Parts: sequence; structure tokens; C-alpha cells
Amino acid sequence: MSSPIIAIVGRANVGKSTIFNKLTHSRSAIVNDTPGVTRDRIYGSADFGNRSAIIVDTGGVDVDQSNPIELQVIEQGKWARNEADCVIVVVDNRAGLTPHDREMVDEIRKSGKPFVVAINKIDSPSQHYILPEFNGLGVKNMLPVSAEHGHGLYELIEAVSTLLPDIIEPELESKAIRIAVIGKPNVGKSSLINKLLGSERCIVSNIPGTTRDSTDTLLKANDQDFVLVDTAGIRRKGKTKQILDKFSVIMALKALDRCDVAILLLDAMENVTDQDATIAGYALERGKGCLVIGNKWDLMREKEITFENFKERVHHKLKFLDFAPILTVSAKSGMRLDKILPEVEKVFAEYSRKISTGSLNDCFEKAIQRNPMSSYRGKFLKMFYATQIKNKPPTIKCYLNFPEGIHFSYRRYLINSIRKSFGLMGTPIRLILSGKKEGS
Repeated sequence: MSSPIIAIVGRANVGKSTIFNKLTHSRSAIVNDTPGVTRDRIYGSADFGNRSAIIVDTGGVDVDQSNPIELQVIEQGKWARNEADCVIVVVDNRAGLTPHDREMVDEIRKSGKPFVVAINKIDSPSQHYILPEFNGLGVKNMLPVSAEHGHGLYELIEAVSTLLPDIIEPELESKAIRIAVIGKPNVGKSSLINKLLGSERCIVSNIPGTTRDSTDTLLKANDQDFVLVDTAGIRRKGKTKQILDKFSVIMALKALDRCDVAILLLDAMENVTDQDATIAGYALERGKGCLVIGNKWDLMREKEITFENFKERVHHKLKFLDFAPILTVSAKSGMRLDKILPEVEKVFAEYSRKISTGSLNDCFEKAIQRNPMSSYRGKFLKMFYATQIKNKPPTIKCYLNFPEGIHFSYRRYLINSIRKSFGLMGTPIRLILSGKKEGS
């Protein structure tokens, strides 16, 4: 199920980040301790009613200081209007209503996008009421809050919960492989998807996504059904400017919630960036099958880049994604695009794979013989048995006498041993270490 996006917008210093931090407190800003995964702290998760939502703090966007503050306000409003499912407009009760506040509200209102106005800094004895001038906005959902003290946030959550889009369950055959094309702006996601959908051998139809604003596309090729997730969001061009490029991560999150295989699209002519790593990190974090594709390979000769150069760049920056196959294509010329869907099928087969308990235990026994487990608090570590408890992605549960004694590096060694024995190309492997159950 896709998580709705809630954007917090407003002028500088009105308290956007404080509200963001309070709302995401129970499920703090998304973090990951995997080496090489870069994180920007402008988004987090929070529960709204019975649903989890992605919260975006637009105050975390880097802004070119040479641009006037009006540009930041307008651009935030435009992004929120186009991409968020609901908007929280934050204003400052101490400063009063400003022309920028009014412009922000007008920008959101034009679109018909659901929104609330949070009137912040109502927290001192002299400021315990809303200034009358805010009534001039003519907004129905206007809520007094004190972000600093937490007052009014429960009412804010309740109000936003009622405005979130309805969930629509798409009617799909379970055999369809769900693909999300993710990547930073201007790497060619729209071109790639349009080329895939434009192939004469494909039968294409639009189907509802999981919210009223998203569209998935069903594609049949080589007797296999594929679903390209949220193509409406990906193919929409010119909606955001460079000032808001970081929000491409949020759109990737939304698509990743509902896919089986993530295609991480990179510009093969450029170095792999922190933003690429951030987006790739979310695919790993959500346990999705992964395929890395370098686009614009038709420019390779003039840039004098070899495939080995490109692979080296990818592995240097995306060490945590070293299991993912790498392809190079040109969405513009169509070069090697026919390799993509067959490769997706291979990744999906590994992502869905089930390994017998006997084979797994044989693999671990040999791995431990080659490289024995160290002792823990003076006692020998012993693995009793291992079994696969689910697939998509393959998830292995190992029962040990002291699971807390397994070092991170040894856990990685066990995962690498599984890969050497069973392949599992393109899929993350989840390893759960557990104590042996009583009586088992």
C-alpha cells in the first residue's frame, strides 16, 4: 500500500521543522546504518489515524541565497500543490499574517489540494488566541498549535487524517511483476518508460494506482505481465525546478512501497551522486529486487567511458547494492532496451526464490567450517539450524545459542556464503538471528 505524502510548507522561521520533528517523533526521521547509504533529513514517517504517511519538511531544501525569499515560498507551494496528497501550511501567530502567507495559501487553494493552516507559536500567556487577521484567509481548517510545547498537534493530526486520499486497491493478476523506475531528476526516467511503453510488441493499458492521484500502467511483453508503478508521477515533466530536486527521493519512496523490482536509473555520463545513493538506499531498505541501469550510453564514445569505468563508479558509491546486475542503455536511441524486461524477470525469479531447509543448513555448515564463529563471553557459538521463512525478498531465520554474539562482519560473511551457493542475483537477503526456542 502506498503511503500518502503530507508536505509542511511556510515562510522561514515559522516553525515548520519543529512541527515536523514533533509529528515524526514516534517514528523518527528515516535512518539507515548501512555503510554508503546517504540520508537527507527532510522526510520522515508518522501515523495519521490508521495510516502511515510520509512527512516532508520543505524547510530542509537547499536554497540559493542569491534568490529572493519569494522564490522559495512560490516553489514550495508549487511542489506541494503538484505532488503532495495533503498540505500543512504553517504561519506565525506572533508575526501575524504576511503577504507571503497569503500567497502560499492561494497557491495551494488554486489546485483544490486538501490543506490545513497551522497557526503556530500560540504558547505564551500573551499569545493564547489566534490573531483576528488570519480569519481573512477564509480557511475552514485553521488550527492553533504550539509546536514547541506540543499543544494542538493531536487536533492537527485528526484534521489531516480526514483529508487523506481514499485507498483504491488495483485489480491485478498476481502474476504481474511490479516495476518502479527510480532515480534523480533528468536521468531519463520519462524517456525510458515512454520507450518501453511504445514498443510495438507491448500491449499497454492504464489502471488505477492506490490513490486517486496515481496511475499504474499494465504492460504485456513476451507472455509476461508487468506493471509500471505510478507512471503518472514519473512521466509528469516540468513540475518541479532544481530548487526542489531533493523531493525526487519522496516520489521514489511512494513508488517503492508497491513494487517488486526497482530499476535505479543513473546518468552513465556522470559520477554517481549522494542523491543516487539515497534513492538506492531506500530500495534496499524496503527489501526490493534491484537492477541498476546507466542511461545515455550513446554518448559513451565522446566521453571516453568504458563499461568497466561505469561499473567501478557504481560499486564505489553503491557498495551496499553490489548484488544488483548492471546494464547500460540509451533511452534516446533505443540501444539495449530489449534487455531490460528479460533482466527484470531474472531478478524477480531470484527475489521470489525458495530454498530448501536442507540446502540452507548444508551451506551454513560448510561456511562455518571454513570460517568458525568466534566465542561470546567465553562460550562457543553454535548454530542449531536455519530455515527460509518468506520470500520477496528471501528471508532466512537462523537459530543460535547466543545470536547477540554474531558480529556484523560475520553476518555479512554468512549472507555472502548464501550468494555463493544459491546466486540470488538482484535481490537483497534478509538474515534474522534468533535464540533457540524452548522445547524445540
